[in-house]
This record gives sequence, structure tokens and C-alpha cells, in this order.
Amino acid sequence: MIKDQIIFVFKNIRRRRLRAWLTMIGIFIGICTVVALIGLGEGLRTTINSQFGFLSSDIISITASGGFGPPGTGVVDPLTDKEFNKIKQIPGIDSVAGRLLESAKVVFNKKLEFGYVVSMPDGEERKLVEYAANMQAEKGRLLRDGESGKVFLGNNFNNKDTFGKALAPGSKINIQGKEFEVVGIMVKKGSFEVDGAILMNDKDMRELFNRKSGEYDVIAARFNKNIDIKKIQADIEKELRKVRDVKEGEENFQVQTPASIMATVNSILLGVQIFVYIIASISLLVGGIGIMNTMYTTVVERTRDIGVMKAIGAKNSTIFSLFFFESGFLGATGGIIGIVLGFLLANGLSLIGRLVLNSDLISANISWSLVFGALLFSFVLGSFFGTLPAVQASKLDPVEALRFSK
Repeated sequence: MIKDQIIFVFKNIRRRRLRAWLTMIGIFIGICTVVALIGLGEGLRTTINSQFGFLSSDIISITASGGFGPPGTGVVDPLTDKEFNKIKQIPGIDSVAGRLLESAKVVFNKKLEFGYVVSMPDGEERKLVEYAANMQAEKGRLLRDGESGKVFLGNNFNNKDTFGKALAPGSKINIQGKEFEVVGIMVKKGSFEVDGAILMNDKDMRELFNRKSGEYDVIAARFNKNIDIKKIQADIEKELRKVRDVKEGEENFQVQTPASIMATVNSILLGVQIFVYIIASISLLVGGIGIMNTMYTTVVERTRDIGVMKAIGAKNSTIFSLFFFESGFLGATGGIIGIVLGFLLANGLSLIGRLVLNSDLISANISWSLVFGALLFSFVLGSFFGTLPAVQASKLDPVEALRFSK
């Protein structure tokens, strides 16, 4: 019975194919928008989250804020040994390390590029940094305490994309006019920040960039995992407000964990996705109204047919199901077209973005749950807007329907 109804519905739609296509436009535009933009948003969220996924969960980073320019060059009130020592004294903090960050001119293979340099402290602080970033060498070795004129590079330098030639242990690289020897290449982390970093010992970096002793761009602190992270974060903020003489809500510093950074990013992306839902819902509403209008017209056109079916024994439920399935089929077909177009659009835009911006941040991630959800929603939408016309058709009086003349 259901099979016969589906065949009947399909034949009716095929006879009115132009109207059916026009009816489905609103549906597949809306579904295409949802699939494409949510797919791009999910791809961006996954990529950004992976930038912090390699970091240890028991590390807190403290940075100064309130300035312009590259890190450390435009900050009004940078972090100093005062903050460093105060953080070290907080109960629950096991170890602390201070680091510098600078942008730099980098020359290799007669090509000039701009990169960023990160300092590596000595002793126990070095161990903390290596632990926090899970630092390992893919080629060569890590930097050692007291070494001068040496650098350790992120994995991006292990290919030809940047300088037209891959760097390797023993290569000479010019940074800010001074030559350094590469001692190793880091294992790929999947983070554009770490994979593109140049690591240099603290003493060399302070001399190269004329940075004062006891001044830092970022302080990393490792805390005891048995202590609540929110309490540690609150304690650090409380002590730094005293040291830097600022009131709560007027902090000129930030205390962050990988989890808090990811939560902020996900919150922003969620807001963008909600906005996408609102925009797409307008198109879907228009498409749904189009289906309702089409089905009302279909009921009028097929009034005599309904009368004939009822006269030979068709039940109201049978008439209802015919029109209900037809509207649902229109919605589902529009959904399938929208899903295909959305998939092509999302992957096409992500490919163009990667080629133009030369960044892996732009990617599409269209999950099966998104595909099935979009398909189910389009069927439900079509069925919902076809319910009233289906009810109207099922309640037609057979005698009046047979007398109807278009």
C-alpha cells in the first residue's frame, strides 16, 4: 500500500516538474547554507582546537596586556621578575618559566621572510617549557643550556614552502642580521604557532632584540593537578592585582589555560553558527511556505481525482497520506540537493581559502550527523507545511469533489 502511494506521489510530481523545482528552491538554498557554513565553522573549530590540543592540561599562561605591536615591544606594563616570583610562591604552583616572543626578519636560501622567535630558558624552566609543549626533535636534537648561536625550529621549516628549500640540522639561518646554526627540527604539532616558531636560548634572544633582563612576554606556570584549576587561576589573579596595583575588572594582564582559550573560541564560533541558523531559517521558512502554497494548488487541481478515489472506497487517511508524503518528498528532495551543493560549496571555499591565504586553518568538516540531520529536517519541514493542505484534501466531500469544475 505504502509503495503504491509513493509511486503515485512520484508520478504526480514528475508531471509538474517545473513547479516542483521552483517549490524546492527555498529548501535547498536554506539547507545548502546550513551545511556549507556549519561545515566550514566546524572545520575552523576543529583546527583551532587542535592548535591547543597538544598543550598540557596542568599549565597556566600569564600574559601582559595593554599595548600595541609585536609581543614585548608595545606592552605598556610588561611582566617582570616581581610577577614571576609572586606566582612561584603561590601554593599549588610547582614550577614557573618566563619567555620572550619577538617577530623577526629571517633569511635563508637568499629569501627573506618574517617569522617569530621564542626564547628558551635554562635549567628547570627549560624542562617545564619542554614538558608544556611536549617538545621532541624529529631531526637533530633540542637546544641545550648555555648554547650560543644555535636555534631549534618548528616543523614548518622542514619543507620547501617557506624558503624554497628545507632546513635541516647544520643549516645556517640569518635572523635579524645574525647567523645561527640549526640544531634540530621539532616533531609536527599541528599548531601553526608552534610549527612555525624559531626557538632560541634566552641569553641570545635578549642580546639580539635588546630586551632587558627580568622582563617577560609570557609566564608559564605548572600547577598541582590535585588542586582545582579555577582556584589556582583565581589565586594568581588576586596576587597579580596586588603586585601590579590594579583593581578587579581593570586587570592589565590575562591568566589563561588551554581549556579556557578553547572555551572562548568555541563560544565565538557558536555565536556565528547561531547567526547562520537564523539566516538559513528565513530561507527555509520561505521554502516551507512555497511547499504549502504548491500543495494547496495541487488539492484544487486534483479535487475531482480526490472525489473519484473516495467514491471507489479510498479512506480519509489514504488521501491525507498521499498529500503528506508528496510534501515530505518535495522537502526531502530539496534537502538532498541542498546537502550536495553545501558539501561542494564548503569544500570549494575551503580549498580556495587555503590556496589564497596559504593557511591550513580554513577547512571543511561535514559530519554524517550534519548530513542526516539536514535531510531529516528538510523532510519534516516539507511534511509540516504540507499537513494543512493534506487535511483539507482528506476532508473533501466526495459528492462535492466530483461536481467540482476547474
